[in-house]
Amino acid sequence: MSLAVLERMLAGYLQTPQPCHMFGWQGGEPSLMGVDFFRDVVRLQSSLARPGTRISNGFQTNGTLLSDEWAQLFAEYRFLVGVSVDGPARIHDRFRVDLGERGTHARVWRGIAALKRRGVEYNVLTLVSRSNVKHPEAVYDELCKRGVFFHQYIECVEFEKENQPQPYAIRPEEWGDFLCRIFDRWYPRDVRRVSVRLFDTVLCQLVDGVSNTCASGRSCDQYFVVEYNGDVYPCDFHVREDLRLGNVLTDSWESMQNSEAYRSFASAKTRCNRACDACPWLRFCHGDCPKNRTGGVSKPDSLSYLCAGWKQFYAHTLPRFEQLATEIRRMRIGL
Repeated sequence: MSLAVLERMLAGYLQTPQPCHMFGWQGGEPSLMGVDFFRDVVRLQSSLARPGTRISNGFQTNGTLLSDEWAQLFAEYRFLVGVSVDGPARIHDRFRVDLGERGTHARVWRGIAALKRRGVEYNVLTLVSRSNVKHPEAVYDELCKRGVFFHQYIECVEFEKENQPQPYAIRPEEWGDFLCRIFDRWYPRDVRRVSVRLFDTVLCQLVDGVSNTCASGRSCDQYFVVEYNGDVYPCDFHVREDLRLGNVLTDSWESMQNSEAYRSFASAKTRCNRACDACPWLRFCHGDCPKNRTGGVSKPDSLSYLCAGWKQFYAHTLPRFEQLATEIRRMRIGL
């Protein structure tokens, strides 16, 4: 992304009314832009923002290029950093290799060590794929052993033509089994020690009636994706020409947000399969992320490929989530 596009993007977004102006920097790999690019980011944010504006920055990285210089920048400007780690070295290094086919596990943890030295807030994102789906306990224990207590587990679901899953994608029953085994590792020992994003989402839904992640929400209108050239799309899983909303160099944020393309994309999630109407777990998944539906955005009323796995997870865990939700409500009123 050029500085011209960066400045126009920041200027436009920072003029929109928001309780907090939130930026998520990812790529590809955002650290390839170099530290100086992100020094320009925070300089421009500061100069372009109106007085009293709250700004937050998140940075999602594979961790291989993290250094003390990066960590100093993140610490100074209070970036929240997400680092991709898929488990112990034998698991992580199956798919996360460099151009020389060398595993990156050791380099990632060196980068995390730099974050720790500077007191940077970070969490770990684990992609659940063929490399680790059979080893949930090993993944969970590795993270906890290394002092990581904020976990995100993201399903690897990608399709070939005719809706056939890619060879590295997981199967529905594997996803359900993985989540159930992670939960059993977490409950009851770690409920107040380890934050698992999916579990936090379920509790948020039970206690406050709010879905705090887009995948569990009722509509797909929580953010924009801005590409390097300024093109804007409604979702990072759907950067497609037919879903292009405009460009930050030529279009206003308001016009893109109010466009028919954006409204139509946002509402597609509500068009669930008829089988969902009778499902007791619909209030938690709302039909799952459209990227996981076998028909994709073009056929939003198709079932989620992972439907059976989600049902397995909710059936296994909801009674205990309900108990935890009751405890949270009691704590809030001082009982």
